[in-house]
This record gives sequence, structure tokens and C-alpha cells, in this order.
Amino acid sequence: MSEGTGPSPEVQRRRLIVASVLSVVLIIGSFTALIATGAGTAGREAEGEPAASAEATVAPATERPAPAETATPEPVVPAFDKGAHSIDDPASIWVVVDKLRPLQPQDYEPADLVAVPVAHTWEPLLRQEAADAAVAMFDAAAQEAGLALASNSAYRSYGAQESIYAGDDDLTARPGFSEHQTGLAIDIGPESGVCSLDVCFADTPEGQWLRDNAHRFGFILRYPADKQAVTGYQFEPWHFRYVGTDLAAEMRTQGVTTLEEFFGLPPAPEYG
Repeated sequence: MSEGTGPSPEVQRRRLIVASVLSVVLIIGSFTALIATGAGTAGREAEGEPAASAEATVAPATERPAPAETATPEPVVPAFDKGAHSIDDPASIWVVVDKLRPLQPQDYEPADLVAVPVAHTWEPLLRQEAADAAVAMFDAAAQEAGLALASNSAYRSYGAQESIYAGDDDLTARPGFSEHQTGLAIDIGPESGVCSLDVCFADTPEGQWLRDNAHRFGFILRYPADKQAVTGYQFEPWHFRYVGTDLAAEMRTQGVTTLEEFFGLPPAPEYG
């Protein structure tokens, strides 16, 4: 073939036939592959397998575990300190006086006695702290419950105790063994005088109010009805002993009703 002369018509015809055949083959191959892919996907879906994405699936990044939460510790409540005050020193508001524990000295007299400005049978004297608490308690009974209380007896000296002790150890303490001598004990009754210094005081509104509220002011009912074998004295619903609000509240919380039991002291039903 010389330069500048194109292929003959016969050659061009053959080339066109070959190109057409190749195009048909390529189309058939692509269509076959497409059918095969669709069939495979349908088969996997029928078996419960998800169809593959056209794009590569990127595995999710592993999440960093959240830091473990640190439990907030419960606040530590300090144990009640039973050694905060002496139970032997007669000047201590926690002094324990019973038939086995006389005052030392037995003729002890408080140095801070004051008159208690409340209704009374005989003018009451108490130590200053106990007197202030008694006034607050009498005022609360009047304001909260409309009750009028009166003092029947408070501080009694060694000599005064000698004059009233008649030998009945279930009812009256011997001189030197009486809580009244500490200046921390007070006998309370209704101002009307009904059931004063009598067991029936427990059933009066005044007696019930004191039973339920005296601890708020630092007083405890010293000789409960069911504790004669511990305290050595018959039930005295009128006899209240000042020990301070901390001890009174703790005894109530623990459900302990006598000083002997609270401080782990031996029962004192008889004189030693």
C-alpha cells in the first residue's frame, strides 16, 4: 500500500464486522456478570445475610470505655464519746448517783446554785445550766401544749435529805446518795397539784408531755417503771434529771433509759 492511500473498502468492512462482534461480546459478558452478582446477592439475602455494600464497609471505631464511677463514701458519724464528762465527779452533769455510787464527798454542795423562776411548791434551786434548761422546758410546755407545770422539789442539801429520809429505801435516797443533792434533779407536777408526786402523774397530759419532750431540753426520766431492778427505786414519773441535750438525745436514740445501763454500770437495787 502506498503512502496517502487508505485501506480498501473490503478491509474497512472486515474491521467494522470485527469491532461489532467484539462490542456484542463485551455487552454479553457485562450482562452475564451483572446477573451473577444479582443472583449471589439475592441468595445471601434469602439466607439472612446482608447484601454487600457497593462501598467498602468501614468498621466502627472502638469506643473508649467510660471511667468507672467512684462511689461517694458515706460520711462517718463519730461514735458518741462516753468519756466526754466524768460520771464520778459530783460537779459533772453526767455524774451517776445511785445506791452503789454515793457523792464524793457525801456532803457535796454545788457552787453555782440559782433560783429557778418557775411556778413551784417550794422555791426551787438548781445549778445554772439545769435551771436555764428547766425554764425553757416549762415555757415550751405552756406554748406548745398549753400546759402549766410546777416544781415540787429541786436541790436538797445533805442536811435536808437527812430530815426527809424515813428509812424506805425504795422511795427515798439516803443522805449523800440523792440525785437532788447534785442540783441537777427536779420533781415536776402540774401547777394544779393533781397527781403531784404520785404515780398517776404518768397519765396526766403534763406527765405525758414531759415523757415525750424532756430530752429536747437535756432531761431524762430517771426512774422508769420497768427499771426498779436497775435503779433501786420505784417508778417516779415526776423525777427528771438534767444530763445535757447530747446525752439525753443519745440515750433516746439508743433506746436506753437508765444511766447505769448506758454507762455499763452494775444495777443498784440495794445499798452496797
